[in-house]
Amino acid sequence: MDHDEAPVLDALADYHRLDRYGFTPPGHRQGRGADERVNAVLGGALREDVLATAGLDDRKSSNGYLSKAEELMADAVGADRAFFSTCGSSLSVKAAILAVTRGEGELIIGRDAHKSTIAGLVLSGLQPRWASPRYDEEQHIAHPPGPDEFERMWQRYPDASAAVVTSPTPYGTCADLRAIVEICHSRGKPVIVDEAWGAHLPFHDDLPTWAMDAGADICVVSVHKMGIGFEQGSVYHLQGSLVDPVRLSQCADVLATTSSNVLLYAAIDGWRRQMVQHGTELLTDALALTERTRAAIERIPGLHVLRDELLAEEASHDLDPLHVLIDVQGLGVSGYQVADWLRAEHRLDVGINDHRRVEAVISTADDEQTTKRLLDALEALPDAAESMPAPSPVSLPSKADLRPVMASLPRDAFFGPVETVPAGEAAGRIAAEQVTPYPPGIPALLPGEVINSAVVDYLRTGLAAGMVIPDAADASLETFRVARSLPHPE
Repeated sequence: MDHDEAPVLDALADYHRLDRYGFTPPGHRQGRGADERVNAVLGGALREDVLATAGLDDRKSSNGYLSKAEELMADAVGADRAFFSTCGSSLSVKAAILAVTRGEGELIIGRDAHKSTIAGLVLSGLQPRWASPRYDEEQHIAHPPGPDEFERMWQRYPDASAAVVTSPTPYGTCADLRAIVEICHSRGKPVIVDEAWGAHLPFHDDLPTWAMDAGADICVVSVHKMGIGFEQGSVYHLQGSLVDPVRLSQCADVLATTSSNVLLYAAIDGWRRQMVQHGTELLTDALALTERTRAAIERIPGLHVLRDELLAEEASHDLDPLHVLIDVQGLGVSGYQVADWLRAEHRLDVGINDHRRVEAVISTADDEQTTKRLLDALEALPDAAESMPAPSPVSLPSKADLRPVMASLPRDAFFGPVETVPAGEAAGRIAAEQVTPYPPGIPALLPGEVINSAVVDYLRTGLAAGMVIPDAADASLETFRVARSLPHPE
């Protein structure tokens, strides 16, 4: 295929070159009707915001701009099919789950799944069968479940429809996908990989294994995370014969917006072309820049960049080094404090931050200038840390505390009769809500799980220390939302 093409992006350029005008949505008419104060900020984006059908293409989509762009993407990464989504990987994962299960039965799934995946369980009514992550009690980091765990789960739940694996994690740690896929395929079961953090993986040999190369049936990537695209831009890839492509497309259609944003499609399309033509070079430069940045941070007193700890026995199978995870406990401060200080004092934002770490993710957009800003700030951190107050302690749960007991289907707990109880009375009750530290967005508490006191203590002390929990019904965590009474589903 001709990867010099970018069908959606080129069609958008032609739209303006031909001076098209639509008496259709969007009503702002490429910014003409927007308030001048809006145009001052968003004018460029509004100009490119056109209707996909009866706008960018004709009312029959005769030119097939989107389908051609999806074909090019599949060819670029070695998938049979690729589907663009403008509703983020959150929708793509839900569509994949519905497609492989038909909305009923059991699903083997890592308990380190993102909250969007859990939302798919709530909407579908599926019974999750949790594969336990490999938990590092020294670092307090959950790594993806190993192949042995998936083998154990299949022996216990042979009628499950499929397996769902999250890899890479938001920390950059990866599952042994080849071995997991082999175990699942030996039973004729498909594998969905939530590879939201792995859009770049097909384009460089020194990065962890791309899910399609490992044999996965469906792989979901977020272009906006490790690629170059707008927020909400996602692609889900398909290969093999275990998943019906028509059902997958229809499940996505049931969930998706009917007003997809052309800007997102165009950005995905242009990024694919860029990576086919220049991806190896761009990622080689980014990897080299990352190694220099990691080494420079490691030289700063009190800071440590994790690598070997994330690849130790019973930890990650592989690591994406572009995730620069920095331990700050040597300075006597928390990751929450450092994240706030970086934003307030140096106008820098970081992703993951917890009781002892912050994470900076390097992309192909970064260079010596951007990483110098980070290094300059971190070099000033040891002196600044001396005047920071002692961090509020976080009560960290043990590995045993993080093994959930499911007493109800997530859907039944979420939609069933509920009541609100004080935090001190929540232990032993069935959760009716998700409670999710963010980032990374992995729920600590799920609908249908029996609440234990260790997790309650972790969430409440974490909140006091600076943890962000955006989805709890009671933002103060003084109370929890629990099921009034539900039978066990078994």
